[in-house]
Amino acid sequence: MKTPGLLTSKVAFIIMLLIGGCVRAPKGVEPVANFDVNRYLGTWYEIARLDHSFERGLSQVTAQYSLGKGGEIRVINRGYDQAKKKWEEAQGKAFFVESPRTGMLKVSFFGPFYGGYNIVDLDHEHYSYALVCGPNRSYLWILSRTSRLSEATLQALVARAKSLGFDTDNLIYVEHEDRDRKKL
Repeated sequence: MKTPGLLTSKVAFIIMLLIGGCVRAPKGVEPVANFDVNRYLGTWYEIARLDHSFERGLSQVTAQYSLGKGGEIRVINRGYDQAKKKWEEAQGKAFFVESPRTGMLKVSFFGPFYGGYNIVDLDHEHYSYALVCGPNRSYLWILSRTSRLSEATLQALVARAKSLGFDTDNLIYVEHEDRDRKKL
């Protein structure tokens, strides 16, 4: 007969494995190398995403990254919910999973639970756009420093995502108000 302490330890270990598994990149998808977090900090506009309940119905979505203490990256995601006529905001924190030179982070918006944040394509020259995924192929975001990308850049990122196995036919293209638009 197993003791309750051993059973509790096994359950805790399994939970840790499951949680730890949520911070990886999908099989066959590699995070970018030569990543510079200082150049990534600041505001990013969400250009497109795959649908999830935590962002459903939001427009004008932005993500803002800043340095915190002890290697923490503070995250503020913000979007407008037209149905509720109000802004929604989520604050979180992120940490590097491997080297700070690899675009692979774990992010949490609630408690000790982390999910993968993998930068899989990036404009290394200007840090003007990024393709980001979660731990599996149901999480995907196209981000830009401006509220819209050139059509050529957008199509190249969509093609890249498709080549990595993401369901780009179901991308939601995020609306941003004209006053927020800047030319590339």
